[in-house]
Amino acid sequence: MEITSFEQFELNRQLLNAVAELGYTVPTPIQQKTIPLSLGNHDVLGIAQTGTGKTAAYLLPILMKVKYAQGKNPRALILAPTRELVMQINQAVSELGKYTDLRHLALYGGLGPKTQIETLRNGVDIIVATPGRFMDLYRSGEIVTKEIRTMVLDEADKMMDMGFMPQIRSILEIIPTKRQNLLFSATFGGRVERLSSEFLEAPIKVEVTPQASTADMVSQVIYEAPNFRTKINMLDYLMRQEDFQRVIIFARTKGTADNIYKFLSRKVIEPEKIRVIHANKGQNTRINAMDAFKEGNIQVLVSTDVAARGIDVAEVSHVINFDLPLIYEDYVHRIGRTGRANRTGEAITFLTKAEEYHVQKIERIIKATIPRQPLPAGVVVAETPFEEEQAMLREIDEQRRKEDPTFLGAFHEKKITNMAPGRERDKAQAKLSGAKKPSPSGPGTRSGSFSRKSGGSVSTKSGGGKRSGSRGGRR
Repeated sequence: MEITSFEQFELNRQLLNAVAELGYTVPTPIQQKTIPLSLGNHDVLGIAQTGTGKTAAYLLPILMKVKYAQGKNPRALILAPTRELVMQINQAVSELGKYTDLRHLALYGGLGPKTQIETLRNGVDIIVATPGRFMDLYRSGEIVTKEIRTMVLDEADKMMDMGFMPQIRSILEIIPTKRQNLLFSATFGGRVERLSSEFLEAPIKVEVTPQASTADMVSQVIYEAPNFRTKINMLDYLMRQEDFQRVIIFARTKGTADNIYKFLSRKVIEPEKIRVIHANKGQNTRINAMDAFKEGNIQVLVSTDVAARGIDVAEVSHVINFDLPLIYEDYVHRIGRTGRANRTGEAITFLTKAEEYHVQKIERIIKATIPRQPLPAGVVVAETPFEEEQAMLREIDEQRRKEDPTFLGAFHEKKITNMAPGRERDKAQAKLSGAKKPSPSGPGTRSGSFSRKSGGSVSTKSGGGKRSGSRGGRR
């Protein structure tokens, strides 16, 4: 039977009223297939790209089965890889369960556990948590797991990329074996398949789109830019176009993200209309920036992949990949921030010759070729500084060694000492973006503007012959 309305599911009136108020009318394909299975207590393996409605696909059955507040111990556990995604899921529990008395709690790191512990002691029915914080509070005796009957792993592929498997296995050992399991992932590689066989019992696989597919509502394009400065020039050009109303810019490192923010807020966008978030930003700063972006109070959010799966904003017009992610599946999640809720969106990627290797891997995963366009006539193509050119050549050599371990290298170094390619790239970017750093000539050095010196080598001496300079950012 074709399902065309939420009224066709075996859900109570409280949930149906909340769904109607949220404006949901026709269930998405993942909801049509998953909700009946979950209500029937089957273990489910869901393969679905971001933005397909999978959060409601597992939350509605959980809310239906847990039904009302009871006792003090949790009866459902939802695990997610990042605090942003945990907060997003917890918000969805609030919205879908608004007409119930169910008690729910988000557990994540980055802030003290005192308030979370107080809420646990008062009683909770549903926990949404990152694996690390959940295990911390369990070991301290604050969580009783004996009544958990449903467990969800959301974004399982990302959890494995982030190294959460030891914590997940520890959690599986301390919760009841008689329970329903739901596992959701945007990709279904070998590691996720092994996890599903370990975690699920006779699961029913639901796959509504091809593995690692990109959203149908998102148009994709690549612009080849030879260097960091040209990428900045292209960003400057794009952000002056009228249709770039709500934009997320993804950078690989926190250093690059900060440099983008400094340039745009100084040259292109009013400072109150742009925010930057990454692992070095405090929890409250990140939450406030996300909320302001969702509410439409800021135009541009610059982020590392820490936020790629934690932003659920229906009207993101553009996603810009300033540089490509090294975890290739993250490309799918990045561009999935636009084209949501049946709206169209555009994903734009800047590409250097050192990133050509990565885009080929991404195209293999998404089983599609991303179209390329020449840089617009108004974009200035800058000359590549010596340091950045050397860093890219070394990176290309490393890529070739991955494919052919016998490869010895295509060029000889002349002026650059043996640094990691990522460090050289970050030093070159910091120099070009005008990032603040110590100057050998004293306080007279001006920060916050592009250096006009594009050639020459960077000094690496600092007292006692030790090398100095900023290290590559962590995501």
